[in-house]
Amino acid sequence: MLALVISSDSATGLRLAEVEEPRPLADEALVSVHATSLNRGELRLLTIRPDGWTPGQDIVGIVERAAADGSGPITGTRVAALVDQAGWAERVAVSTDRLAVLPDEVSFASAATLPVAGTTALRTLRHGGDLAGLKVLITGASGAVGRFQIQIAREQGASVTAIAAARHHEDLRELGAEQIVESIEQAEGPFSLITESVGGESLARAIERIAPAGTIVMFGSSSGELTPIGFRQFVPGHEGARLQTFAYYTSGSAIGADIAALLALVAAGRLDTRIALTVPWTNIGQALDALRQRSFSGKAVVTIGG
Repeated sequence: MLALVISSDSATGLRLAEVEEPRPLADEALVSVHATSLNRGELRLLTIRPDGWTPGQDIVGIVERAAADGSGPITGTRVAALVDQAGWAERVAVSTDRLAVLPDEVSFASAATLPVAGTTALRTLRHGGDLAGLKVLITGASGAVGRFQIQIAREQGASVTAIAAARHHEDLRELGAEQIVESIEQAEGPFSLITESVGGESLARAIERIAPAGTIVMFGSSSGELTPIGFRQFVPGHEGARLQTFAYYTSGSAIGADIAALLALVAAGRLDTRIALTVPWTNIGQALDALRQRSFSGKAVVTIGG
C-alpha cells in the first residue's frame, strides 16, 4: 500500500512510498483511510522522526476489516479515529476504543478535524469541572483547539473570554465568545479556568488572572518562551490555584467515546468544524506550509488516495 513517509531528500520532507500492510491486533480494526487533518504538533514530529516514518493522527474512513475479538464497528462502517502515527496511509490499524462511528449527517472532511483538536479541547476543559456560570479564559483562541474550546465551554454554560488578533474577533464572537481581546493584559479576570497554549509571558499573565482554587491548563507553548514561576505569583489573591499540564496521548482512555460525543454535536449543528483548506495528499506540502505560516483559521484537511 502507499503511505506518506518522512524523506529528508524531499523538498516537502515527505514522499509517497510503498510500505508494509498493517497487521491489526485482535482488538484493532483495519480502516481504509479517506482523509486526515493536520495538527501543529505534527510539524515538530516531521523534524525529529527518522526517514521512512509515517506520520498521521487524525483519520476518517471505512472499516475494511472488523476487529477479530468482535469489539468495535462492523466492516463497511464509516468511522473517525485518533492514532499515534501511520495515519497518512491508505490503510491503518486502529484500536477499537479509539474509534467512533460517523453519523450520516457528518462528512468525512468535518469528522477529520475532530480527533486531536476536538478531544484536546474537550479534555482540557474537563479540568475545570462543572463550567456552568464560570468565567473561562482561552489564549490562542483562533487556533483549531481554541475554536473548539470556545464552543464547548459556551455549550456547557461558561462565560468565555478569548484572546486573538483583531481579524478573528467577529468570527470568534459568532462561535460564542462573550469577550474577545488582543492580549492577555486586556483580559478582565479572575477566571476559574484558563486554557493556555502560548507560554512565556502569556502564562505569567495567566497566573495573575486565575481565581483562588482555579486551574490553568497548559497544553502548548507556541511562543517557544520559558516562564519563570514562583510561589509569590500565587499569593496573595490566587491561593489554591494550580497549573495542570496536558497532552492528549497521556490523557486517558475512551478517546473513541469522546470523538463520538463531538460528532454528535457536529451532527446536531452545535459544533462548527471550520475547514479552511482541503488538498489531496499529493499536495500536502502546500497545506503544511500554510499551517507553518498560520495563514488560515480553522483546519486543513488532506484527502488520502485517489
